[in-house]
Amino acid sequence: MEYNTTRNYLIMKEYGRNIQKMVEFLGTIEDDEERQRNAMAVIELMGTLNPHLRNVEDFRHKLWDHLFNISGFTLKVESPYPVPTQEALRAKPDRLPYPKKYPRNRHFGKNLEMVIDKALHEDNTEKKEGFTQCIGNYMKLAYSNWHKESVHDDAIKAELAAITNGGLEYQTGNAAAPAPTATFNLGGNTSGGGGGDHFRTNKRKNFQQNKQFKSNSGGGKNNNKHNNKYNKNRNK
Repeated sequence: MEYNTTRNYLIMKEYGRNIQKMVEFLGTIEDDEERQRNAMAVIELMGTLNPHLRNVEDFRHKLWDHLFNISGFTLKVESPYPVPTQEALRAKPDRLPYPKKYPRNRHFGKNLEMVIDKALHEDNTEKKEGFTQCIGNYMKLAYSNWHKESVHDDAIKAELAAITNGGLEYQTGNAAAPAPTATFNLGGNTSGGGGGDHFRTNKRKNFQQNKQFKSNSGGGKNNNKHNNKYNKNRNK
């Protein structure tokens, strides 16, 4: 019996051991035309075993690259695409440049500083005012999220002026007024409280009347059954 520990290393596990054996057999074929024909058949089989690659752009190009990778880049066949090299496969990606600047106000974050800089360099007065109001509202939201309490507009105005060195001035008192509460006037009473009380009283009376009607109707049936049973026992 042959175990996997005694076999050679499986290069691409998603294709399986049999595909790798077929690719190894392609290297032993001496006739170029026969090798090319069998390589095309192996490509079709690889595409059948991995149908999800058909949704990838240039999936056949990827299949040919996988074929050369399985063969260890030693297979000599004609590919419709550029033949990859082992150096290109093992090439390391370029190092990503990470930002090394730390925000001046960490409790507000880096994005708020970017918006503040954009607002300071804005030439349009209306847009600059809109930026300032949005920044102030966001600062109030951040303060409420972190401190779990409300903050006065004057405090936000003073802190924004300190951050921008007086470049932006938050206009206080622009919050929308709360919507008036709905009132009910069902009993001829002009006051909101009286109308609501009258509505609740009528609702309670209707509920009690319906409950009493159900209990009376149910009770009458039970009494009739009891009287009939009593009369039968009495006749006996």
